[in-house]
Amino acid sequence: MMNSRYPVTITGVGKCLPENVITNDDLTKLVDTNDEWIFSRSGIKERHVVSGNETASSLAAKAAKDAIEFSGVDVKDIDLIICATSLPDNLYPSTACEVQLALGASNAAAFDIVAACSGLIYGLKIANSFIASGEYKNVLLVGVDIHSRFVNWSDRSTCVLFGDGAGALVVQRSQDGQNDVLSVDIRADGTKASELKIPLTGINCPLVEQNTPELQCVNMNGREIYKFAVNYVPESIMYVLKNINLTVNDVDTYILHQANIRIIQAIADKLHENQEKFYVNLHKYGNTSSASIAIALTDAIEENKINYPSTLVLSGFGAGLTWGTAVVRWRAKDKRKNV
Repeated sequence: MMNSRYPVTITGVGKCLPENVITNDDLTKLVDTNDEWIFSRSGIKERHVVSGNETASSLAAKAAKDAIEFSGVDVKDIDLIICATSLPDNLYPSTACEVQLALGASNAAAFDIVAACSGLIYGLKIANSFIASGEYKNVLLVGVDIHSRFVNWSDRSTCVLFGDGAGALVVQRSQDGQNDVLSVDIRADGTKASELKIPLTGINCPLVEQNTPELQCVNMNGREIYKFAVNYVPESIMYVLKNINLTVNDVDTYILHQANIRIIQAIADKLHENQEKFYVNLHKYGNTSSASIAIALTDAIEENKINYPSTLVLSGFGAGLTWGTAVVRWRAKDKRKNV
């Protein structure tokens, strides 16, 4: 098939959240805030956070195992693991390699990508391209971030927003010839990189002039991020739909990055779409960054909010600044229910 593309489908979803839950009321012990103030501005009620020896790789491995069981794929048949994370346990080895070890996926190549809250869409673009070209057949895509260890817990403008979690997808060559990853587009604007960042601190060699490391925690211009998301995401959605001759009328459900309820509502308004078509679980988890889309998709399926089959729009946006949108057809059935 030198001049054609192999069909691609998503066959599995999974998630993992830490057990510890911090409510808005709990945060009043750390900063001057209250439940009404947080919920009215963000739509968040609570978030899950790691404790003890919980790690990004341990959450990622559990979400990956969930997705693999959902899909029914043999772990030995996974030939590529892509992990989207901006907050790994280590600079190296990669989180993807840690996941490979935990799963026993010994036949898989593995690497990480960094695209913040757009990471899952960037990863889907890569997975789709690799499978469509014939390079790989079975790709495990994981999004995981642990923000609770990288926020300033005395800054109420950021500490109330983020939660920890992992989500995963199994992306495979379609066995029935139908292509379900209909279109994926990814974008970036590095001129606005300073609007949302976590600096990687380090100390210069003692033989040279010393530097002054920045505090290694989230720095965010919330107003600019809101404007960016509300302006660029609807354009991205319309662009991807137009590419495959679809309109918003063809979309059954939108699964957007769960950053802020006001952003999701504004995007719905710009698209002239009913907000009921936008699945939201932000109130339970806060902003879980690269994990949020896969977690939301998993929850929506578990809650029977996704019809079968359905046309879904998945869209992420975040630091970089980066953004991306995918249109996918959902046809996968949970193999665990058919045993």
